[in-house]
Amino acid sequence: MASAFVYGKIVGENNFTNREKDLERLLMNFENGTNTILISPRRWGKSSLVARAVEQAAHKNKRLKFCFIDLYNVRSEEQFYEQFALEVLKADSSKLEDLSNQAFKFIGRLLPKLIVGNMPGNEVSLELDWKEVKKNPDDILNLPERLSLDKNYRFIVCIDEFQNIAGFEDQLDFQKKLRSHWQKQTRTSYCLYGSKRHMMMDVFTSYNMPFYKFGDILFLEKISGEDWLPFIIKRFKDTGKEITEDAALEIIALCERHPYYVQQLSQQAWLRTKKICNQEIVAEAHEGLILQMSLLFQTITDSLSNTQIYFLKALISGENQLSSADTLIKYRLGSSANVKRIREALISKEIIEQQNKEYVFLDPIYRFWLKGFYFKI
Repeated sequence: MASAFVYGKIVGENNFTNREKDLERLLMNFENGTNTILISPRRWGKSSLVARAVEQAAHKNKRLKFCFIDLYNVRSEEQFYEQFALEVLKADSSKLEDLSNQAFKFIGRLLPKLIVGNMPGNEVSLELDWKEVKKNPDDILNLPERLSLDKNYRFIVCIDEFQNIAGFEDQLDFQKKLRSHWQKQTRTSYCLYGSKRHMMMDVFTSYNMPFYKFGDILFLEKISGEDWLPFIIKRFKDTGKEITEDAALEIIALCERHPYYVQQLSQQAWLRTKKICNQEIVAEAHEGLILQMSLLFQTITDSLSNTQIYFLKALISGENQLSSADTLIKYRLGSSANVKRIREALISKEIIEQQNKEYVFLDPIYRFWLKGFYFKI
């Protein structure tokens, strides 16, 4: 029997939940050639949203050409140019001969080698003349624009893990180069997103950064409980099982509407269900999920300093005045200035974030693990 719920990868139509307003806005930006920046915590469904929007936009408008670039393993400006050029060329030309012709036509002076694997299905790779690229990167940064003009279509370049450019050497200079080229392009637009929310915020919302006001910033919110409830019930029903409304609501509450965990806990409960899923089965699945994640959570916790761990304990214990004298002494946090440094470090590590005036855990299952298994509160 096929899985009722999907997590950890891009979901298809049956598992795509809500996001109608976000989808509509992204589609409108694609159609109008507006640059888009997607910002949200990890595993909130950015990639699935982009994939869904691309599917619908490409079906509606055949003159749109989409390119996907993942910067996950890209750690330098040189690697960026090679990845960017290769993926743009592959999006433009599905046939190897056409790709080769386009490569030498548009970036030939930068391209000493175009490498093709000698086995079926092997990937194509580029070797660029880095000295020439560094002197003049225009041919690569303008490549999607020139290709779209050549074939009379519009290019939309979707770049995942875009925040990685902040780790490049001379990153500000590099960002200025990207911005100066991309903002002048009329037939190419960009959809930029990544898994490290605080770094994306630094790149796109700081007024002194090159990418400030580069495009429409779309902050993804959690999917509402009102949307999750019918989705969970329907997925059980579609696969020949049932779940009570109370049990479905319990899944939503335990996961705090976190998209990845709602799908994962729902799947764990579904696997334990023969006919009807109730709250008892959900509780068992929830404990199983926490135990399943224990090794990862222990590794994360071991990487933290003692004061960072004490800070998390104070949060879980419901302390509101983290810089008060009593809290500083009780949890051995040092000074109020040290509390600020701890807080900033935990935000940087994507463990907590500030919502209004409160600090909350980004991972609700990690919070459960800390409270019940680590601190045993």
